[in-house]
Amino acid sequence: MQKLIVANWKMNPETAEEAKKLFDSVKNGVKKVKNIEVVICPPFIYLPLLKGLALGAQNVFYKESGAFTGEVSPLMLKNLNVQYVILGHSEARKYLNETNELINKKIKEVLAVGLKPIICIGEKEGEDKNKVLQEQLKECLKSIEKKEFEKIIIAYEPVWAIGTGKNCSIEETMNSVLLIKKIIADLYKKEIAEKIRIIYGGSVNGKNSREYILKGGVSGLLVGGASLDVNEFTQIVKSVD
Repeated sequence: MQKLIVANWKMNPETAEEAKKLFDSVKNGVKKVKNIEVVICPPFIYLPLLKGLALGAQNVFYKESGAFTGEVSPLMLKNLNVQYVILGHSEARKYLNETNELINKKIKEVLAVGLKPIICIGEKEGEDKNKVLQEQLKECLKSIEKKEFEKIIIAYEPVWAIGTGKNCSIEETMNSVLLIKKIIADLYKKEIAEKIRIIYGGSVNGKNSREYILKGGVSGLLVGGASLDVNEFTQIVKSVD
């Protein structure tokens, strides 16, 4: 299965010119990479400007159209050639008060129009990982049809590791992947759990990226701050090729 490296630019950069420059530099830096799918997730306003790599959105609303001021629908994203959507990121949970129930609605709408959701899950420091992941997966994946799981990506992002420089150890990541697969197997089927793609995010850099792929049991990486540094991000991509 092709590895997946996702760049989450968050609310960066400040101008369209900077966004295009960053995107083109990354595109040139990874053009010889063959075994990796690179996905760039910029702010909504830059999506129409960027071409040449797979695009993802950082969030979406759970309706296709209507009187929802300030929101963006899955169909709008699809018409911009977006393929992926990040859902349930810890920052959206924290600052936008997104719940598992709301994320579940978004997942269903994203799948309905043929987009691929990248569903973020993860525990805060001091929380019971088993309990948190069990609850997040059960509620976020509620009533999802089994045939849709081939489109779903689970991003394990322990909240305590995001932007802190305290990345999750390889052993702990591997154990978390096994836990996620067990929970999904219990909720659905073992075959689904074995096939679903699980990626890791949280203080990923060029020095630790390869180890996550080789020894951590993940199918890819969700890269935050490091994705804004062209040299660092291309190093991450090339390290796992």
